[in-house]
Amino acid sequence: MNLLRALVTVSGMTLLSRVLGFVRDAVIANSFGAGSMTDAFVVAFRLPNLLRRLFAEGAFSQAFVPILGEYRNTQGEARTRVLLNNTATVLSLVLFAVAALGVLAAPVLVWISAPGFAAEDGKFALTVTLTRITFPYIFFMSLTAMAAGILNTWSRFAIPAFTPVLLNVSFIGMALFAAPHFDPPVLALAWAVFIGGALQLALQIPALVRIGMLPRPSLHFLRAWKDAGVRRIVRLMAPAVLGVSVSQISLLINGQLASFLVAGSVSWLYYADRLMEFPSGLLGVALGSILLPSLVRHHADADSREYAALLDWGLRLTLLLALPAALGLAMLAAPLITTLFFRGEFSATDVETTRQALVAYSFGLTGIILIKVLAPGFYARQNIRTPVKIAIISLFATQLMNLCFLLGLGWLSFDLEFSLAALRHIVAHRQEIRLGHAALALSIGLAACLNAFLLYRGLRRQRIYTPQPGWGKFMAKLAFALAIMFLVLFFGMGKPQDWLRYPLFTRLLHLSLLVAASAGVYFATLWALGFRLADFRRRAAEPD
Repeated sequence: MNLLRALVTVSGMTLLSRVLGFVRDAVIANSFGAGSMTDAFVVAFRLPNLLRRLFAEGAFSQAFVPILGEYRNTQGEARTRVLLNNTATVLSLVLFAVAALGVLAAPVLVWISAPGFAAEDGKFALTVTLTRITFPYIFFMSLTAMAAGILNTWSRFAIPAFTPVLLNVSFIGMALFAAPHFDPPVLALAWAVFIGGALQLALQIPALVRIGMLPRPSLHFLRAWKDAGVRRIVRLMAPAVLGVSVSQISLLINGQLASFLVAGSVSWLYYADRLMEFPSGLLGVALGSILLPSLVRHHADADSREYAALLDWGLRLTLLLALPAALGLAMLAAPLITTLFFRGEFSATDVETTRQALVAYSFGLTGIILIKVLAPGFYARQNIRTPVKIAIISLFATQLMNLCFLLGLGWLSFDLEFSLAALRHIVAHRQEIRLGHAALALSIGLAACLNAFLLYRGLRRQRIYTPQPGWGKFMAKLAFALAIMFLVLFFGMGKPQDWLRYPLFTRLLHLSLLVAASAGVYFATLWALGFRLADFRRRAAEPD
């Protein structure tokens, strides 16, 4: 399996999912608006979706894949199949109990999540009903995460990458065709969650059968629980849950801080974050998924040279792709936001304030993606505590920067056009100008860079990673290509205010040409400097 080809496959599937996610949001907004019923659904879906992030796609995957890879590489097929059966048994029974408890305790969960709903009997009762329908989603998605971990370990990356598409398809189909048949119609969205979860799990089963690793859970919980491999997975999950929780806590605190700023701050951050998720998902999630199984294999073989070489490959590929993405987001912030959102109630002021947040986010995009490459360097060695400690440090750093930026450094600006007159104005009125919502975005980005630096330093200090020769020339060539790309964007995009006057078709055409021209010039420059696609081809590690 060529890892570069796998990266393209996973990124392509992720792109499809993200595009359908935008379509899903547009369809839901058009069908249900932003009224009381939509509020009820958002609250009902929030908790199972949070549990999915904490356990299914976060802590469980980080703990499960390294142990599974070790068993596959050292214990043989029969023992690996026993581990899968016992893990599936424990996971299925625990998840069934959690889902059942969530359904029964739905009134309490809704009261905790949205106490304000209790004043409206109809809204509260509807939210409880929606919660009971959506809560089994955690059961389906946790088992889907286990199946994806198995398939990724066997270098079958396409099916797990395509899986999220099914949830978006379920939402779109139910909102367009089934909603009129429900009373109230918003019930269709809850059933879309249930159906989407079931479809994602079902999609994995034929692929597991083909590799002969379809788990067969049983009702013998205690016997499965005594399995040494299962116990090790559970022990690794404890710090992993803490690590994933840290990022969620950081987002929660930032959301609370944004709620105290001027009206619209939460929305501006949301729209900017949606745009930033495109490159971070396409590159970060994809690279992390394809790197971890091969790193586990090299660690099992005690092959430190190949382990370091694979990390080096991941770091170079990340910088090669993430740096131009960050530059593009910063330079094209106004054209992107204007083209995608400037219509209806989304005003020119909203364009400018969202642009500020997106430019601030772009400072940390490379760090966010680097974390997805560096952290597996620890996970593959079953060392989850180190990334967790670093995540906690980054959490405190985020809030310290929030405090400094919001209260003490209001004179900063993110405008790309920075004249002396503007500088004099800012210095003269520095007590009146605040970064506001953009400060929160900048804090997250800079903390991600700190997180990536500490992970890198940890890998170097523990002698897990040693840079391969040629980094100086590599970075010099990247810098030159980025400078050429900057010039193309700077002279090609025109004035930001012009984009507000363009009709939609002109915006789409101009933006498409800018993206194509800047990407083409960037990669053409790299090719002229000696970069070749073959230089980045690398095969996944496979058992002998």
